[in-house]
Amino acid sequence: MNKLIFTLFSAVTFITFLSFEQKPKFDLNASMERGKEIYLRNCVSCHMDQGEGLEGIFPPIAKSDYMLADKKRAIKQTLKGVMGEMTVNGVKYNGEMNGFDLTDEQMSDLMNYLFNSFGNKGGITTPDEVKAARK
Repeated sequence: MNKLIFTLFSAVTFITFLSFEQKPKFDLNASMERGKEIYLRNCVSCHMDQGEGLEGIFPPIAKSDYMLADKKRAIKQTLKGVMGEMTVNGVKYNGEMNGFDLTDEQMSDLMNYLFNSFGNKGGITTPDEVKAARK
């Protein structure tokens, strides 16, 4: 009987320990590499190789005060598209960008690339943040 109780106690202890095990850390560099591929397929033709855009026509991603000011807005506009006037780094733009059909992970990867490249320092965007922004 004591052996059974000890075995059960050991099993419960082990399962409890596993439930507190830490999730692996988010790999920002790997996410950015995947995001770069998405950028090259979907964004580079307008926003250019270095994210500089075309002044007055396509807004820059590089050091973009507009993009960096509101991550949730940036996610939504990239997913759903945007039309109308905006001011980016003091220059007015009035155009249209189509949205992109990306998974939460793909959008997270793209945002991590955009927010951490071209002179931007925007931190990590997780798939959960993308999921929340979709609502």
